[in-house]
Amino acid sequence: DVILPRDSKTPILRVNKSLFKTIPLISQSVSILSIMNHEKFYSFSTDDYLIDIKDIMKESTQTNFPVVDKNGEVYGTIRTKNLINFTRKNVVLVDHNEAAQSVAGLKDAKIIQVVDHHKFGNFETNEPVKINAETVGCTCTIIYGLYKEAGIVPPKEIAGLMLSAILSDTLLFKSPTCTEKDIQVVKELAAISGIENYEAFGMDMLIAGTSLSDKTPEEILTMDQKEFSMNGVKLAISQVNTVDVKGVLDQQASLEKAMTETNAKNDYQLSVLVITDIVKAGSMLLVVGEPTLVERGFHTTLTNNTAWVDGVVSRKKQVVPFLMAASQGV
Repeated sequence: DVILPRDSKTPILRVNKSLFKTIPLISQSVSILSIMNHEKFYSFSTDDYLIDIKDIMKESTQTNFPVVDKNGEVYGTIRTKNLINFTRKNVVLVDHNEAAQSVAGLKDAKIIQVVDHHKFGNFETNEPVKINAETVGCTCTIIYGLYKEAGIVPPKEIAGLMLSAILSDTLLFKSPTCTEKDIQVVKELAAISGIENYEAFGMDMLIAGTSLSDKTPEEILTMDQKEFSMNGVKLAISQVNTVDVKGVLDQQASLEKAMTETNAKNDYQLSVLVITDIVKAGSMLLVVGEPTLVERGFHTTLTNNTAWVDGVVSRKKQVVPFLMAASQGV
């Protein structure tokens, strides 16, 4: 060990390289001051999106930008020239196709495939893409078909997850979106996953999953929320499945407050919360904003911002089309 006086200004560098490898590295190194000698010094997080930082990189006189992880440790660096050689990530859109419903940074990605069972709205790509779209009750029905096309049997756990998704999306085959193909796929997945009584399993799953007592109003609204634009009207439609509609409406004041804040934040003219009763096979609509679309679309009059619509359980087939028709004056 080397002992130096306390007032010594001799720099000490500990490395895990041999002396002969260390000397060339030192000669190739640059001082921190040469990088940090700027009025504004920028660093980025590993969670930052390129779309959010590229303007800073272009306008800054700084050429090297440290990237740190969540612990504050240096993960690496990114340089301005990296923007020129930036390789877009390949992305497959599953169960959606609209940018508003997708992840942040999608514009900087390359969409190579879409697997979906929803309508296509304002969907544009710069290059041809493979599209697997079918009019079925759940995207997992399509995914299972892709497994079969590839000659692959999904693992037991994955089969159970896909079976659960189909039962949830089709509300145990009660939803009008459900098809014979969905039912057949559930039967095949049940055999693979070892779930013999899938109907009892599905009911237990729906009941367990519809408990909202531990959810905040914001969480209830964002559990399954989608944005739409209908003839110039921008709105959000959220949906929750439950066996206790009254219990959800006990939070009505708080829910309306959260919906009002959502409208203001996103410039929505309307927010609709569809509270679907999986036993009664109907929904209570909670509406905040301009109610005309809802009242015209369902031929009803709101009472205390709510209206019960019997038999309505599917947002895709029984809510969105009616509101769309109402927005067009049909």
